[in-house]
Amino acid sequence: MDWQGQKLVEQLMQIMLLVFGMVACTTGYILGSFRMMVLIYAGGVVLTTLIIVPNWPFFNRHPLKWLDPSKAEKHPKPKQAVSSKKKPAKK
Repeated sequence: MDWQGQKLVEQLMQIMLLVFGMVACTTGYILGSFRMMVLIYAGGVVLTTLIIVPNWPFFNRHPLKWLDPSKAEKHPKPKQAVSSKKKPAKK
């Protein structure tokens, strides 16, 4: 899954859970049933999970291009940061 796919999954999850929550609350209020509200929301959570957890192909539309290992060895590696020595604390 690429970066754009992760962003899409996050947005899709938030929208779906919000919609299922609103539908569940409205239905539970109209029917006067807390049990029905919880069941509708739980079904929405399960459906949302089934849609967003698998790595579907449309979540990988912009794949990352990794540098070939043989080419990576030719490039200089970043230098270590030089740490300054701390002065001893006076007592």
